[in-house]
Amino acid sequence: MAFCGGTFVKPNYSVSTCHKLKAPSPYHGCRNKFSVRVSASASSDEEKTVISKEKDGWKINYSGVKPETPLLDTVNHPKHMKNLSTQELEQLAAELRADIVHSVSNTGGHLSSSLGVVELAVALHYVFNTPEDKIIWDVGHQAYPHKILTGRRSKMHTIRKTSGLAGFPKRDESVHDAFGVGHSSTSISAGLGMAVARDLLGKKNNIISVIGDGALTAGQAYEAMNNAGFLDTNMIVVLNDNKQVSLPTATLDGPAIPVGALSSTLSKIQASSKFRKFRETAKSITKQLGGQTHEVAAKVDEYARGMISGVVTFDPKTGHQLKTKSPTLSYTQYFVESLIKEAESDKKIVAIHAAMGGGTGLNYFHKKFPERCFDVGIAEQHAVTFAAGLAAEGLKPFCAIYSSFLQRGYDQVVHDVDLQKLPVRFAMDRAGLVGADGPTHCGAFDITYMACLPNMVVMAPSDEAELMHMVATAATIDDRPSCFRFPRGNGIGAILPHNNKGIPIEIGKGRILMEGSRLAILGYGSVVQQCRQASEMLKELGIDVTVADARFCKPLDTDLIRLLAKEHEILLTVEEGSIGGFGSHVSHFLSLSGILDGPLKWRSMVLPDSLVSSGKAKRSSSVQVETQKWNKDLNMGPGRDIQFLELENFCWNCSSKEVVNNCTIIAVHFLRKLSDYGFKQKS
Repeated sequence: MAFCGGTFVKPNYSVSTCHKLKAPSPYHGCRNKFSVRVSASASSDEEKTVISKEKDGWKINYSGVKPETPLLDTVNHPKHMKNLSTQELEQLAAELRADIVHSVSNTGGHLSSSLGVVELAVALHYVFNTPEDKIIWDVGHQAYPHKILTGRRSKMHTIRKTSGLAGFPKRDESVHDAFGVGHSSTSISAGLGMAVARDLLGKKNNIISVIGDGALTAGQAYEAMNNAGFLDTNMIVVLNDNKQVSLPTATLDGPAIPVGALSSTLSKIQASSKFRKFRETAKSITKQLGGQTHEVAAKVDEYARGMISGVVTFDPKTGHQLKTKSPTLSYTQYFVESLIKEAESDKKIVAIHAAMGGGTGLNYFHKKFPERCFDVGIAEQHAVTFAAGLAAEGLKPFCAIYSSFLQRGYDQVVHDVDLQKLPVRFAMDRAGLVGADGPTHCGAFDITYMACLPNMVVMAPSDEAELMHMVATAATIDDRPSCFRFPRGNGIGAILPHNNKGIPIEIGKGRILMEGSRLAILGYGSVVQQCRQASEMLKELGIDVTVADARFCKPLDTDLIRLLAKEHEILLTVEEGSIGGFGSHVSHFLSLSGILDGPLKWRSMVLPDSLVSSGKAKRSSSVQVETQKWNKDLNMGPGRDIQFLELENFCWNCSSKEVVNNCTIIAVHFLRKLSDYGFKQKS
């Protein structure tokens, strides 16, 4: 069986006699050629795998028997390689290659990709000093030589098995694994984040990102290179240009070839003298233009992305935007003010945004801390992994991205942040309804897509003061990622914490705001204010309602939920998000704990299971429902089943393009449910 790029070797395979594996291509950068001769299983104990050096390079006659590797046997740490001669390094590479072939033949795994970087792995560990220096292997399927050289050779027989070594670099497996990988094209973003963190912390170690030409076809790699060129920090990017995608994606005609003009062209021009001269000229021109060039480009990005939300009013004489007066600031402003206060007392706090300094409020943070605020351009994927790199090196990144825009970087949230439990803090602005900005900017899904992640702490403030407390809370979470959502619009006028600096909240603990009987509303996020107003309207009808602020979707305050379920007959969860969010987590707990087997009646209130059209969002109590309508609802028979679809049609009046989501809707919804259960209005 011939092994070509992309072949994933299965264990216990049978191999035809004398099949010859071609030596690595010249693009691997090795002078000495290696060849591996594979024969059938040994017919006797005397037949061995022989490693020998011949005139045209090292030869490995592989018989299936574990090869003798006297030099490799002495290497259990990269420091054991430091005194080896060039000839000994060549022998080490040959023995390493034979050991990988033997190991993978028994365990299965990625063979060709690992064989393709044997010399590179030896060279990197000979020149650099891990774990002080950081080597990030893109994708990571080629990391077998790296694992063996960093003390894990004795466990290679467990690779990809239960409780064994991971098939990819994994941070909690070894200090030499600087960054967990598995998906492609993340190495430059992560490496850049680590390099910036190193500079901010005053360290001098090296950062090396190893990426293949296949991974170089993905957009995130270019996003990272674009940002790296602007930041101009010291890092090393090694391009393993082997003219193939070393993944199980081979075609019938051979290995998969990287597609994309940029990848191909980069491979051709990167080593040319003309390119190097042009690069130096471009850098000198950039310095002459000054730093404002990037700022202007970022402003263009910002306006193009809709930082100024929807259609605005302006003075036709001056062209200036007309601003409406409000006694309170926007949630965005409260967020950034709180973040600045946290950063004043904690030098490890940094901020990242994707060309949205104005929209996220981080332009104010940048003015205060220019060296700790990073605009990565319109590159949410890179922004998330860049933040992961910062977190991996001990900084406290706050990644401020609109709820709807974070969807662009969701794979990075899962793979580069949550999987590795890196403490990146996501500030999700424009969560929930956004009115005129319409379905493209509606932040309906973040509760669902963030709360399903195993390691994520998911929060939502009910007002601007709570937002400040949650910023402070996120700053203290150093063992896992966290996120908090807040809406577009202004605060409610809540009493702010002293000096605008929040106080950390106990993780997973909500609070009761109003105490009633029989009925309980458990709100999540800013909609809690409408829950309070709805309770006041119901109180006028003689119905006392308990209102609770959940604060956390993950972890849930299960003690609070048990208490509400025990002391009330009806529990209603309310959120400004899609199905599958907070209410689903509550129902999951209620069902698993057996609470729903008892007398409790539970209902949830969420946004419609459809894309919300553009319109004006009404959250005030000004919309009134006539008393006759309430009485009509109250007098409905107890046997009638109110379908949730009716509630959707009542709440969202698509014909008028208005989204009505306020205390009146909650109150009427409650009244409908009350009538179902035989409740009667008090005289």
